[in-house]
Amino acid sequence: MSSQNYLIDTNVFIDLESDRKVNAEIAAFLALANKHGVGVFVHESAKDDIRRDQDKTRREISLSKISKFQTIKKQRGLKDEHLSNQFGPLNKDNDIVDAIHLHALETGAADFLITEDRKLHSRARQYAPHLSRRVLFIADAASLLVSTYEPVEVPIRYVEEVTAHEIPLNDEIFDSLREGYEGFDTWWKEKCVAKHRKCWVVDDGGLAGLIVRKDEKDSDTDATLAGKKILKICTFKVRPEKRGLKIGELLLRQALWFAQSNNYDVVYLTTKIEQRALIELLEYYGFRHTTTQGEDELVYEKKMSSAAVPLETGDNLYEVAKREYPRFYVGEQVKSYVIPIKEEYHDTLFPELKDDPQGDLLASAGITGGPKRPGNTIRKVYLCQAQANLLQPGAIIFFYKSSSTLKPSQAITTIGIFEDMQRATSTTELMRLTGGRSVYSEAELKSWNATPARPVKVINFLLTGYAVPPVPLKTLISEGIFASRPPQSIKTLEHSQLRALLSQIDLGFKT
Repeated sequence: MSSQNYLIDTNVFIDLESDRKVNAEIAAFLALANKHGVGVFVHESAKDDIRRDQDKTRREISLSKISKFQTIKKQRGLKDEHLSNQFGPLNKDNDIVDAIHLHALETGAADFLITEDRKLHSRARQYAPHLSRRVLFIADAASLLVSTYEPVEVPIRYVEEVTAHEIPLNDEIFDSLREGYEGFDTWWKEKCVAKHRKCWVVDDGGLAGLIVRKDEKDSDTDATLAGKKILKICTFKVRPEKRGLKIGELLLRQALWFAQSNNYDVVYLTTKIEQRALIELLEYYGFRHTTTQGEDELVYEKKMSSAAVPLETGDNLYEVAKREYPRFYVGEQVKSYVIPIKEEYHDTLFPELKDDPQGDLLASAGITGGPKRPGNTIRKVYLCQAQANLLQPGAIIFFYKSSSTLKPSQAITTIGIFEDMQRATSTTELMRLTGGRSVYSEAELKSWNATPARPVKVINFLLTGYAVPPVPLKTLISEGIFASRPPQSIKTLEHSQLRALLSQIDLGFKT
């Protein structure tokens, strides 16, 4: 594989080169990039951005420091009109700089763009979705370098249920909470510790993420949606240097799977407009801003249900799956597939399922409490060179784990919702397409030997649930889902076979 090239947005550059304490994740990223010969660039347009700084001293210092980094120059003759046609309206100078950064990805001058700018992430998703997975937050970029170049060292993240008193009040995760909440320590002691509030924590070489939860009733809640059983997320916190998609998504998945399995009617939390990362994540999975408390406390709520998911005329099945997550549509208009997957790939994609002899997945979902287990994000990517094509966003995919050394073996283990499929015709293209969702090392990506004659299919999907217990091969054959032997490639299910398979799985809602 040719060396990866990362383009750093101006906001990251300024944070990195300011006199403030260097962000731990930026430092980790640069150390990894230097260690593995990864190119780190700033764009020539960053100079234009810096020149707009009204602070003369800071402006001059920033311009002098930019020479430390390799520079990607502007494409000759590039017009604003071309940029706006590709990347959306350019109402401000900053918009032009953002579009130029995306153009550098489009042309292949950079493999990935690192930015903490939420508007730039949104612009990529809205106007250049084919590039959006190559636009990364700092934490995700550092994680991608680790998984690509140091797979042996990749930490397995855990979600563990604890009570509030188990978390030291001097833990660094609380530092920024204190800054925005006067009297936080008192609140924590009186409302969380004294009441033995249940929490979910994510371990990523230390306490990296935290949710504090509370059960409420319709007679005593700030939620506006109707429901008798209400789950309030009192605190949703990811340490600043760990922010990105993965840890926040892991925590949210925990909360939503817990709520679905325990028949909650509503999940809600309050946040502030400055928390754009959290708001964007919430809205992606169906939360809606319902009301505002005081001047700036935004209430975000999500309706939960155990009913079957309805489908309106014109609905996009994938958008429905996001809105209703972790539920999804299972009616006659949806296609469904079984994807056979070898043990080594299965355990990489779904570490929670690796050798689960005690069957404690229910405990890991927070349904009964219990031991911590490896965590898993929602948005994932699967690679294959099968002949079959998946075309319908929102289609249901079932992963069948083939004969394995460790349990489960020869069984349907996992359910996902298909997002899209792309083809990689080279290792470099494969690296770009797997992007921020990748769990594959450089050696693994090379081993696929992607070529125009034998492209690798990159299947993006949402992880929606596990079959607990897994559906064994014997049942799959007896129920007519499989013939006399399991499929060796992607299998399309008839709707009757889908119904038969769903009857073997409890997903927490009517199917």
